[in-house]
Amino acid sequence: MSEPATASRRPQPPEVDRRAASVAAVAARRARAAVKAAIAAREISPLVVLDRATTDPEGVEGRLRVTEFLLSVPAIGTTKMKEALERLQISPAKRLGGLGRHQRLRLREYLIERENRTARQRNRLVVLAGPTAVGKGTVSTYIRENYPEVLLSVSATTRAPRPGEVDGVNYYFVDDAEFDRMIAGGELLEHATVHNAYRYGTPRAPIEEALAAGRSVLLEIDLQGARQVRRAMPEARLIFLLPPTWEELVRRLIGRGTEDTAEQARRLETAKVELAAQDEFDYRVVNHDVAEAAREVVDLMKVRAASPRP
Repeated sequence: MSEPATASRRPQPPEVDRRAASVAAVAARRARAAVKAAIAAREISPLVVLDRATTDPEGVEGRLRVTEFLLSVPAIGTTKMKEALERLQISPAKRLGGLGRHQRLRLREYLIERENRTARQRNRLVVLAGPTAVGKGTVSTYIRENYPEVLLSVSATTRAPRPGEVDGVNYYFVDDAEFDRMIAGGELLEHATVHNAYRYGTPRAPIEEALAAGRSVLLEIDLQGARQVRRAMPEARLIFLLPPTWEELVRRLIGRGTEDTAEQARRLETAKVELAAQDEFDYRVVNHDVAEAAREVVDLMKVRAASPRP
């Protein structure tokens, strides 16, 4: 009778060892996830993480793959991550602790260059948000037409154009498949589903190009998007546009006639939630008059003092 194959007689580790190894693996994954979350929240500099990985290649930071490390850095998506690895001549399979000396130096220089550029850009990025029907679009359009030094970001949306809206001017009108592709490619600075209906997002490339050229950029987005920008770029200025009164907000929403009765009711309920969040913003501007509100927004964009938020 032939004997069983050698592999079948190979001793197996005790059950307790397998459980211990599984627990250790889960703990290691959680520790790496915590480091990535801290980088994304700007609680720790990517340079500090790189230094720790160099000091202890087998530690938590050292075991991070370069790909997941770069993707955790704010404003780096899949496309920029791939471009960086190609430019830095680093394999996607590499871990931070396994980088060669020259690779570490190139990565360090890249991170320093990016942090310096981001620091210069943040103070010129301003977000304008507010409740539905408050007139964000009207004020933004006035700024675009009368203050050419300010770049008004054009959002992408999955909703259909309203009467008079032009693709590429008011919005980039895209379908759900294209919106998904933009998210997957890291092409959006922020994105959200608004009023439980359509998706909106801010294309990243035009903003980065304008900021790099020294221009001021205004984002007209919803509350969810403003919060995302705050997390990604804490030093961006956030301005909340208010209606003169609640009654005026209701009048404007009903008067524009772009939603049916059920949708109007849904939007007004959302507006109450949005108005309650105004204290999260750096400045508040009341939209009594479009031209006056636009001037106030542009004046606030020129303020160079530190943000007054506590």
